[in-house]
Amino acid sequence: MTSMRAVRFHEYGSPDVLRLDRVPVPVPGDGEVLVRVHAAGLGGGELPIRAGTMGDLLPTTLPQGIGGEFTGRVAAVGTAVSRTQVGQAVWGVMPHFTFGSAADYVAVPEDRLAPAPAGMSLIEAAALPSSGTTVLTALVDQAALRPGERLLVRGASGGAGSVAVQLGAALGAHVTALAGASSLAWVGGLGADETHDYRATRPADLGRFDVVLDLVGTDLETYGALVGPGGRFLPLALGRTDPAASAAAVLAAQERNPGQVLAFSNDPTRAQIEELTRYAESGAIRPYVDETFPLEQAAAAQSRLERGGVRGKIVLVTGAADGQ
Repeated sequence: MTSMRAVRFHEYGSPDVLRLDRVPVPVPGDGEVLVRVHAAGLGGGELPIRAGTMGDLLPTTLPQGIGGEFTGRVAAVGTAVSRTQVGQAVWGVMPHFTFGSAADYVAVPEDRLAPAPAGMSLIEAAALPSSGTTVLTALVDQAALRPGERLLVRGASGGAGSVAVQLGAALGAHVTALAGASSLAWVGGLGADETHDYRATRPADLGRFDVVLDLVGTDLETYGALVGPGGRFLPLALGRTDPAASAAAVLAAQERNPGQVLAFSNDPTRAQIEELTRYAESGAIRPYVDETFPLEQAAAAQSRLERGGVRGKIVLVTGAADGQ
């Protein structure tokens, strides 16, 4: 096969600008792996890129693909690939600040993927690579969350939030989750010790926390003030309406409190992806797929994501048979 399908947009706008294009199958270069994609998770952080509001922060060349994570099977390998074999089930992320996993094939450096976890389908697993490595970096590497500490997860029902609740519980923290009213019981089932409706709860009534993980991106000063002495605030989302203003607020807060405000852009190594595999296989972190869509319905998938209320992840599937 010399051509493949890829979801791309040629102009900025609503989800309706997404098209299913026919493009050449990439050829893996030195150190690269060609993956026959089975599924690609969609992240909320991509929505403002497609809408055109991220130009000052992340310049984009059109046409632009979507999707930053994937699962699939190795179709071919380039030279200098030593740990990956053709036919192997893998999961991974796109190179930093690039997208395009919503396609039939993707070529990525070998260090951007790892063997897929056993015990779950490749469609289920597609909900984890990006969110999972982000949360591992946040809570383990950046915040060094310890047993008994109080953790607040804001945006607890989404892709990263649902992982954060699970990981926080696995690390022995007391987890307080903020989510929509309809998702509170579900989030509690993930391991949260306390659940609160974000619409009906005043932040000041929540108390103080050792670690605050913000996955919403608004009212950052209000939620940052909930961090107690020696605590850590991780603002990992940008507000969709004005992401540039959100980024400026995060940078300013980090300059004022460099040891307390811990912002970063997720750029996982193969070792971190392998660590996520171990957490997934142990059952400590499980993926949750709210809904799946075929590549042809990518616009409907992003529209569903924009409406909110998603539990876990929205996943695009290519229709590839598991044996391929």
